[in-house]
Amino acid sequence: TMTDRIFAAAWLIVCAVIAVEMWRLSVPFSYEPVGPKAFPSLLAGLMALCCIILIARPEIGPRQVNLALFRKGAGLIGVLLAYALVFASIGFPLATALMVVAVSRIFGGSWTTSSITAVSIAVGCFFIFDKVLEVSLPLGRIWS
Repeated sequence: TMTDRIFAAAWLIVCAVIAVEMWRLSVPFSYEPVGPKAFPSLLAGLMALCCIILIARPEIGPRQVNLALFRKGAGLIGVLLAYALVFASIGFPLATALMVVAVSRIFGGSWTTSSITAVSIAVGCFFIFDKVLEVSLPLGRIWS
């Protein structure tokens, strides 16, 4: 439907922003073969491919637009755009925590649950990527 195409076009812009930000991301040193850009770039590419498929597929027929779902989708796009834009400057842990809080709140999570989840995910993912997988993640320019 047209709503799917509009959403896919907007999400394609998000994918482009993610790709540009990953291209601009500079890591002082990289001792692993792929570096921290590979995973987000791969996900952006896969999401872009899905968006192109949604845009190009034939029209199915008219459907009623669910305004609440549309607002959530728009909110998610805004949150992920903001995440891509501030990732390098404020760093992975803080950017991820803020993004998780925002997404959790969009889907109805309480402030307490959202905050606990956000800190857990940000710290846990940073530890897993940085210490276990040895993938360098930015701590942010504001902390330097």
